[in-house]
Amino acid sequence: MEEIPVKVAVRIRPLLSKEILHNHQVCVRLISNTQQIIIGKDRVFTFDFVFGKHSTQDEVYTTCIKPLVASLIEGYNATVFAYGQTGSGKTYTIGGGHIASVAEEERGIIPRAIQEIFQIISENHNTDFAVKVSYIEVYKEELRDLLELETSMKDLHIREDEKGNTGRNINFNQVFIC
Repeated sequence: MEEIPVKVAVRIRPLLSKEILHNHQVCVRLISNTQQIIIGKDRVFTFDFVFGKHSTQDEVYTTCIKPLVASLIEGYNATVFAYGQTGSGKTYTIGGGHIASVAEEERGIIPRAIQEIFQIISENHNTDFAVKVSYIEVYKEELRDLLELETSMKDLHIREDEKGNTGRNINFNQVFIC
């Protein structure tokens, strides 16, 4: 498989109820039929993918993540990185919200990827798979391992060793398939 360059997507979230109540205004607009947005009156930015305020979780997953899942199945690594200020919609896009019983159409990209990966694995009985995951949050220049149950913070560092491995004290959990 050919190398896939880093792709950058932007997702514009709709105003929240409280923002509408306080007469907040949308500051980001899509330029129709392009992969561009306008911030303010004239600051134009181009991305690989642009999702408007009415985009669905499935749209984001199918466009941005599904190709990465195909690469994973072929044995390649993949990284998904969500970036934005607090309240910009990262948690919603990644996970689908704060409750465990999120409706199917609201599920974020991680639950969708997990479901697809294990569906593919279950259909390929003659192939051995090893699935390892890490789940890291960077907040205020601090790293947090979201798979670490003992403590919310510990001394995490991103470093590359002689074998090309990165991360010190970061859990790379083996997922067992039954």
